[in-house]
Amino acid sequence: MLAGSWRRARNAVTVLLGLSVLSLAGAAEQALVLQTDFGLKDGAVAAMRGIAVGVSPKLAVHDLSHENTPFDIWEAAYRLSQAAPFWPAGTVFVSVIDPGVGTERKSIVLQTKSGHFFVTPDNGTLTLVAEQLGIAAVREIDETRHRRPGSDRSYTFHGRDVYAYVGARLAAGVIGFDEVGPVRPAGVVMLSYERPHLEGGALLGTIPFLDFQYGNVWTNLDEAIFARLTPKFGDRFRVSIARGGQVVFTGSMPYVRTFGDVPAGAPLLYLNSLMNVALALNQGNFSRQHAVGSGGEWSVRVEKLAP
Repeated sequence: MLAGSWRRARNAVTVLLGLSVLSLAGAAEQALVLQTDFGLKDGAVAAMRGIAVGVSPKLAVHDLSHENTPFDIWEAAYRLSQAAPFWPAGTVFVSVIDPGVGTERKSIVLQTKSGHFFVTPDNGTLTLVAEQLGIAAVREIDETRHRRPGSDRSYTFHGRDVYAYVGARLAAGVIGFDEVGPVRPAGVVMLSYERPHLEGGALLGTIPFLDFQYGNVWTNLDEAIFARLTPKFGDRFRVSIARGGQVVFTGSMPYVRTFGDVPAGAPLLYLNSLMNVALALNQGNFSRQHAVGSGGEWSVRVEKLAP
């Protein structure tokens, strides 16, 4: 009888230990991804990483980019939308392109419907991921409770003192999203730009980003809306690009699979790695040759030419 009681007790302990292991596994830390316009010439990014490691030495800290154009909120918004969908749910992104640091702009955490978290100033940085991944909830960071201890008189490095600190604590499971601060209405500051649409037989959109390494011009015209023009490889398209309504380029080019389908130096229209319409010169630099930039003020018009 004593042996039976001992076996039952042992089995109960085994079950409890198993549940504990499952609980710990469910509480695994999430990835923390950093984006700034700080560059890597000084110790700013290393300081942010140090804050994260101080929260949890086991925390996996990754970089999106630290070479963003200084103060360019639109570029920050696009880089997030370009990268975030490829990270698993639960990933915490800290984005610090913050020309208004120390002013009345709000510090927030966005939880998207996809299960990602974004820690950033509410200055338009979240425009594209909010549209792309959906807004589940937004909380304002309570900086009286959530900032690096001893940093209350530091006004110009919120990337280290607030955003990296809060992001690391979220990713490590030290705090939950509901502990960040008060709920804000389900909205974030949105930047203005041309949403993709069909008008008079032509597609209109914007140029959110340039492939800086090669000078290719990326648009926000995705594969689905492009299909409304019934494109076939070899078809030619007229493309117009404007800045603030002022046309800076007009030309025609073929729709092809890849760069080598046209002679060196020739223009082409293709679907880029995000399956959006893009423009390029084979072994050339389209944006530099035609003085094309990117951002909300840049618009593009694409129409199919008759055979």
